[in-house]
Amino acid sequence: MFLCYSSTFITLPSPKPQTLSFNLSSHSSHFINLYQVSSSSLSSFSRKSHEPIKHTKQKLNLYASLSPSPPLETTPSTFRTKNPKDVNVLVVGSTGYIGKFVVKELVERGFNVTSIAREKSGTKGSVDKETTLRELRGANVCFSDVTNLDSFNESLKSLGVSFDVVVSCLASRNGGVKDSWKIDYEATKNSLVAGRKLGASHFVLLSAICVQKPLLEFQRAKLKLEDELVKEAEKDDRFSYSIVRPTAFFKSLGGQVDLVKDGKPYVMFGDGKLCACKPISEQDLASFIVDCVMSEDKVNKVLPIGGPGKALTPLEQGEILFRLLGKEPKFLKVPIGIMDFAIGVLDFLVKVFPSLEDAAEFGKIGRYYAAESMLILDPDTGEYSDEKTPSYGKDTLEDFFGRVLREGMAGQELGEQNIF
Repeated sequence: MFLCYSSTFITLPSPKPQTLSFNLSSHSSHFINLYQVSSSSLSSFSRKSHEPIKHTKQKLNLYASLSPSPPLETTPSTFRTKNPKDVNVLVVGSTGYIGKFVVKELVERGFNVTSIAREKSGTKGSVDKETTLRELRGANVCFSDVTNLDSFNESLKSLGVSFDVVVSCLASRNGGVKDSWKIDYEATKNSLVAGRKLGASHFVLLSAICVQKPLLEFQRAKLKLEDELVKEAEKDDRFSYSIVRPTAFFKSLGGQVDLVKDGKPYVMFGDGKLCACKPISEQDLASFIVDCVMSEDKVNKVLPIGGPGKALTPLEQGEILFRLLGKEPKFLKVPIGIMDFAIGVLDFLVKVFPSLEDAAEFGKIGRYYAAESMLILDPDTGEYSDEKTPSYGKDTLEDFFGRVLREGMAGQELGEQNIF
């Protein structure tokens, strides 16, 4: 079943236990709860087809193969000569953390926006249709299931319109093996197929900078979809893409604000310099994504992007927070080897209890984001580069921390993306 609404015709009224969080994804800022695993999360995929990439010399060759290739020559799409009000944009993943801001930005710039949403969205289906309509005010909202291609096609067909551009902000909610392939690849592929069927000639994909070094299932799923976008453009010069790979989101770095405010130490792994990022706000990222809709200079390109200023390590992030609070810095440094030991145990247990597959994957995700920087990776040296990572926008992490200290984390909740 699907239901479609136009916000033009519907008016709605406006509207502490200690935890440790890690930045798990630049694209969707996934945070994982290691201790909330159910048997329903079992993977239906072949173990052989999803074997982890080994840490060998071949890995550096893989990094090089993932470097952005020169843009393809394309025939300019006619929609770019139109006024935004005459450009039809389909947005999937519109109720997510970034998706809501993308819809708002598109509406403010005057595009004709159709947003796809589930009838029950948000964490564990906690957001109803009325709330979704209010949050996506200004867009035409179609309630459908993007994971079911037949149903999704029927939903779009019922609208009786064609589309110029598809913008995908879809992302797995928990990073598990099965969910990653279902959302980051299959559902996103469905949006490509359905959009193309109704005339879309440009696809904007919200990916993640961490796919440069794919050791996790959601990274492999995203890379597979990226590859199919490139192939689609190669076989049809009337089709183009823009692949956006952002660094860390603000909310993924805000999990310890309340703890430090309450006098707890700022927790980090190793010496606090293992991972760095150029965090970007949801508004700035949404603005960059919408730039990709009409900008010819972003056509058929992989576009890594970070926020303004230099890259920040966890140590520097903690120092900013203590400075804003006027407190003497107090850090708790956790050996990264603790995570390696836990992952080793989980990998062993998975061989006996396959139902723990996602738990093992969650451990690897936590370890990855505790050690790897969210910056451009040099395929020749294997080093991350602050200088080579583009910056965009004006919102800084210090501004974000200050706002959270004053107003709390409302709107920045991690939900299913929390890690112990």
